[in-house]
Amino acid sequence: MALDGQAGVALAADGVKKSYGSVEVLHDIGIEMAEGEFLVLVGPSGCGKSTLLNCIAGLEEITAGRLHIGGRDVTQEPPKDRDIAMVFQSYALYPTMSVGENIGFGMKIRKVPRPQMEEKIREVATLLQIDHLLNRRPSQLSGGQRQRVAMGRALVRDPALFLFDEPLSNLDAKLRVEMRAEIKRLHKRVGASIVYVTHDQIEAMTLASRIMVLKDGHIQQIGTPQEIYDRPANTFVADFMGSPPMNLIPARVAGGEVQVGDVRLKGGEGLPGEVILGIRPEHLSLAEGPADLEARPVMIENTGSESYVSFDLGGSRVVARLAGRIAEDSTEMLPLAIAPGALRFFDARTGARLERS
Repeated sequence: MALDGQAGVALAADGVKKSYGSVEVLHDIGIEMAEGEFLVLVGPSGCGKSTLLNCIAGLEEITAGRLHIGGRDVTQEPPKDRDIAMVFQSYALYPTMSVGENIGFGMKIRKVPRPQMEEKIREVATLLQIDHLLNRRPSQLSGGQRQRVAMGRALVRDPALFLFDEPLSNLDAKLRVEMRAEIKRLHKRVGASIVYVTHDQIEAMTLASRIMVLKDGHIQQIGTPQEIYDRPANTFVADFMGSPPMNLIPARVAGGEVQVGDVRLKGGEGLPGEVILGIRPEHLSLAEGPADLEARPVMIENTGSESYVSFDLGGSRVVARLAGRIAEDSTEMLPLAIAPGALRFFDARTGARLERS
């Protein structure tokens, strides 16, 4: 992992563990994050992602391991000396201060000269498109505007590392999408190093340079969004990353064929006798030629531009995401094709992804 003074590394965690008494909540966390990278920590509630963020910030002491920020060992340093800026789920704005005063409060505490402070406030406010709100109070702002102010307060610091703790959780669905785009635009423009915590896998996929998937304090996989989505390390990642999630179906392999109920599929060469077959809903489509399988719908959900069709396959419920609308009361057999190379296989006992030998 990173050594003191190592250039180009924004964050390095080496063997980080965190325990509360006899309960270990983070297990041997290791990551090296490049400068300018957008690293998203994602996982279900209780997986340890916020605890890890707090350990990076120095709000929680780690039980074992080392932490480096900007190539500098900060394991024993207090939060104020770690050169970080945090944006929380709650905006934590001072209600009696104006937007400009909220953004510049940290600089005021550090006794930054007033002309320099005002210039930086205007620069950041213009970047966030809230320069026309500088004289307003937080109570006069929308949720999205308040979150921009909280981000502005962090941006004026120009730290080595930004830490975002579920910053969009308090916003409604439409505003979340808008703010997600704003954060992505901001990252591209500023090139900041960001560690971002969310339980929303759509946020993770759209924002991240790399994703770390956590479960029960263990790293399940680290990779780019496309790597995580296309080549999930195990059934947990396959099920968690994707909406709807990957279909996971117990199957048998014999004679180079994958057998699921009465269905026989090619591509089982080099696999053990029992596997978990994985296929994403969008990799199933209405067959224009010979069908790979036929399915009788048990439920159809129309979203407008596409339909989610649920059907039974070998005793497992499977979902296909099909283009266009299908009558919701339809029970006619549907001929389905599987996209070439779309099948994924996992160990039936451990859930780990299998590579064909």
